[in-house]
Amino acid sequence: MYLPNIFDRPEVRESIRLALREDLGDPGVDVTTESLVPPQARAEAHLVAREACVVAGVGVAREVFLQVDPSLEIETSVADGTPVEAMTTVLVIRGAAKAILTAERTALNFIQRMCGVATITARYVASAGNPEVDILCTRKTTPLLRPFEKYAVRCGGGVNHRYGLFDAVLIKDNHLASWERTHGIGVGEAVAAARARYPNLKIEVEVDTIEQLRESLDARPDWVLLDNMPPPVLRECVALCKGICRTEASGGITLKTIHDVAQTGVDAISVGALTHSAPSIDLALDFVD
Repeated sequence: MYLPNIFDRPEVRESIRLALREDLGDPGVDVTTESLVPPQARAEAHLVAREACVVAGVGVAREVFLQVDPSLEIETSVADGTPVEAMTTVLVIRGAAKAILTAERTALNFIQRMCGVATITARYVASAGNPEVDILCTRKTTPLLRPFEKYAVRCGGGVNHRYGLFDAVLIKDNHLASWERTHGIGVGEAVAAARARYPNLKIEVEVDTIEQLRESLDARPDWVLLDNMPPPVLRECVALCKGICRTEASGGITLKTIHDVAQTGVDAISVGALTHSAPSIDLALDFVD
């Protein structure tokens, strides 16, 4: 599995810094640890997955500890994207006990969330049962955690859709409603207008009827988003799009329905639940003797 370097995005380290500041407050002090743990105390701690999961965020957790204390020794036991059983050690941290305790909760908050996203993504990929179909995440991410959650989707075998509002055109129903109200013309002209304004970007348009699809195809978008269509209708749409554009199914996709959708011939299926409904995985940091 190829995974991008999450730290290629400069906001990732800054987000970690801000998360630590949130926990430590303006004084920048862990008052409990300052009260009870002497500066010379040393410790070894194991970051353990207490339930089966797909691991994501090992490097992020490591960065949290190192931002608190760059002298900590950190051993990675499991790589991102790896399925593990319960009670698997993911990281081993050695060094100043004060630093380990101060970083503990922030590191866990990141990696628990990321493992949760990776794990639910892997379930959707497996349930689809079709390696030819990309399982896409959406922009339904936790504010300011998008790079972490998008990366975690990749760890689970999913594929990232557009990152944000800036890197691809996606003409959705409300865009079309505004366009038609303003211009009095339909979806095909909307695609053409977007193409003229942003010729170097991919253009995708959302359609919810076969008639709307036929009109949009005249403008030759790069993608069409087939919204809330049952499998028989999806198959018909896929046939119409062959040789013209790629197809994405979306709308209410669940673990129970994704297999049937994946057999219709669509190129991709987008699932908001990969990020907006992923439960965090139970991980813990255990000090060892």
